[in-house]
Amino acid sequence: MLETKAGELSALPDAEYRAAGAEIVDSNVQVWAKADMIVKVKEPIEREIPLFREGLLLFTYLHLAPLPELTDALLKKKVTGIAYETVKDKNGALPLLIPMSEVAAACRAGRRDLSGEGKGRRGVLLGGVPACRRERSASSAAASWAPTPPRLPWASAPRSRWST
Repeated sequence: MLETKAGELSALPDAEYRAAGAEIVDSNVQVWAKADMIVKVKEPIEREIPLFREGLLLFTYLHLAPLPELTDALLKKKVTGIAYETVKDKNGALPLLIPMSEVAAACRAGRRDLSGEGKGRRGVLLGGVPACRRERSASSAAASWAPTPPRLPWASAPRSRWST
């Protein structure tokens, strides 16, 4: 279940979600009221806190240390929060935090132009993040850049050409 037009900025129309079996509702308030589990990319924003309810499972990046009011609200409403940044695998690694950190690092330049935001298309990620398709790029300015080494056999640094 998701709010109508939730994927619009990523060029993912409601029709694609419906085709995959999703229920589309009119507002995020409906999603928060009906869903047993809320999955988000970022911590809840201020207007979502009143939508907390006992028994809700919230799976997202919570970043509770700088947000004591969020911690208090989660506890008061008896929400079960699972913070992506604290999930560890059997080796003690942080499998949900590491890829997001790689994506954040890869998005350091040209974000608005490459994002596809407002252009009706999906974005382009030049950073060579593991498990993502590599893109080609060219720049007319001199640059130096050291890509993150690939962690998956099919992922490697982006294929870039730099000229001065």
